[in-house]
Amino acid sequence: MTFTVAVVSAGLSQPSSTRLLADRLSAAVVDRLRSAGQDGLVEVVELRPLAHALADNLVTGFPNPELEAAVSTVVDADALLTVTPVFTASYSGLFKMFFDVLDKDALVGKPTLIGATAGTARHSLVLEHALRPLFSYLRAVVVPTAVFAATEDFGDTTASPLAARIDRAAGELVDLLVPRAGGALRRTSSGKSDPFEDVVPFEELLRGGQ
Repeated sequence: MTFTVAVVSAGLSQPSSTRLLADRLSAAVVDRLRSAGQDGLVEVVELRPLAHALADNLVTGFPNPELEAAVSTVVDADALLTVTPVFTASYSGLFKMFFDVLDKDALVGKPTLIGATAGTARHSLVLEHALRPLFSYLRAVVVPTAVFAATEDFGDTTASPLAARIDRAAGELVDLLVPRAGGALRRTSSGKSDPFEDVVPFEELLRGGQ
């Protein structure tokens, strides 16, 4: 089966660290899907070229064809992956505008992975105080691990803490898409199983003590 992953990148510069993180996350998701015997199709929505269309839509209520296609990409996807740069301790205005033009029910139940980039790790809490509440309000199903990357993180190797977070978040997203493969997908990049994978239910422990 082929799962479609919509990637929304709100980077403003070219090249963009936001797009770089989005690409690494989407590649990890595709790798995890392949490990589960599934295929992944990534469709990227870059918000920078849609800035004028988004402003016009907020004023007029009508999207142009390019924006309409971008919205359809997100709405029709099996999963959503979003990355925004941090501006003034929150997501960017461009990022918020895109999700403002979506129908309020467009993301209900959609598996979602959130990410953010900034110049310093001091902005990492933006994931929990801004992005997660936004997607919870939209009733998306946000994976537990959010991924933040500061400028210095991009110089790390594949064994870095950032790479580990990317791998874990990708596994959590794919677990939502392919729940039958959850046990295998919870294996870390080092090949070790999750030690809490096979926990004996508490009720069973109680019965054993009777």
